[in-house]
Amino acid sequence: MTDFLQLALALAGIIALAKFGGLISLRLGQPSVLGELIMGILLGPTVVDLLHLPLFTSGHLSETIHELAEIGVLLLMFIAGLDLHLEDLAKSSKVSALAGTLGVLLPVALGAGLGFLFNMQGEEAFFIGLILAATSVSISAQTLMELKVLRSRVGISLLGAAVFDDILVILGLSIFIAITSSEPNFLAILWIVLRMALFLGIGTILGMKLLPRWSQRVAGRDIAQGVVSFAFVMVLIYGIAAEVLGGMAAITGSFIAGLALTRSPVKERIRSGVSTLAYSVFVPVFFINVGLSVDARQLFGPVFWLFLGMTVVAVVGKILGSGYGAILAGLNRLEALQLGVGMMSRGEVGLIVASIGVTQGLISDDTLAAIVGVVIVTTLLTPPLLRALFAKPQPQPKSPAVEIKSEGES
Repeated sequence: MTDFLQLALALAGIIALAKFGGLISLRLGQPSVLGELIMGILLGPTVVDLLHLPLFTSGHLSETIHELAEIGVLLLMFIAGLDLHLEDLAKSSKVSALAGTLGVLLPVALGAGLGFLFNMQGEEAFFIGLILAATSVSISAQTLMELKVLRSRVGISLLGAAVFDDILVILGLSIFIAITSSEPNFLAILWIVLRMALFLGIGTILGMKLLPRWSQRVAGRDIAQGVVSFAFVMVLIYGIAAEVLGGMAAITGSFIAGLALTRSPVKERIRSGVSTLAYSVFVPVFFINVGLSVDARQLFGPVFWLFLGMTVVAVVGKILGSGYGAILAGLNRLEALQLGVGMMSRGEVGLIVASIGVTQGLISDDTLAAIVGVVIVTTLLTPPLLRALFAKPQPQPKSPAVEIKSEGES
């Protein structure tokens, strides 16, 4: 069987089984993403080890699946940005800043302390904290979209806090590597900060001014699905620019592209087309790929206690850190808990930071296995916990700090 036919067969199985898992999850009253993630674990080395079955001999199959999954992440965050407005984020800026900042500082401190407890050197211990500070709201955003509460004040604050979290973690990662890889160069550190600020500022302003206008022009041309193609190209360009120009995660760039196009006169055409493309192909591949990357059985070996400790820090650090920041900004306790749980998932951002740590020699392969386990556990815990928390009666807000209607309201 040729490499292409192997890829075609793998994709057919992955997408079909992901949808089946999602359907079962919905029938059980849980978000579809939970079923897709569990199906990914079953298909991974833990049980089936799909990509290493005898009929798959291509040396590039796993890498190709991973890259398709990365496109799914970009599209998912683009759709999340498309469902928001900068005005909404501005209204929740205080919540986002406090929840995002404390949601980074507490896990860094707890993670570093855990590293010292396991007799790690200073650099590795601090890097553990940095990994545990990373968050990934792609799964939370998907769950909130299914629950139709993405545009509630908790949903808006969650996405805003994730932007702060991403900026702080990537900034911390960049500074940490700059310091540990050579003699500290404060000009280089200053340049890292400046790059991020310039990308966020210029990318957002130019996007808000140009992308809605360009999308309208493309929509007026006789191009088959031209506006969807335009949006997809912008997702990729902004993702590339975020990493190359801003030194940030690509998902931040795709999120900003979505925010920019939310003002487009053809927004609904963009959302319909991109959602069809994303949820039919790329997003299911992403959720399955999370499970394909780890053998959960290894977690019950020598790294079990490290894995257990990191999982506790990952959960407690975000719930207490981000949750307390939300309370300081005026959210009630239930909303703060909802936001903290929404920040709990580590997903691809944690894996990206961890892989950089392995490349730089900052963490061991055993530590990486424990981190992957933390990503799986927090990813699996987040959707059902969010669903349970949003099922509780919502108390009336004491402060009208952020008044945003939820999806479905007129």
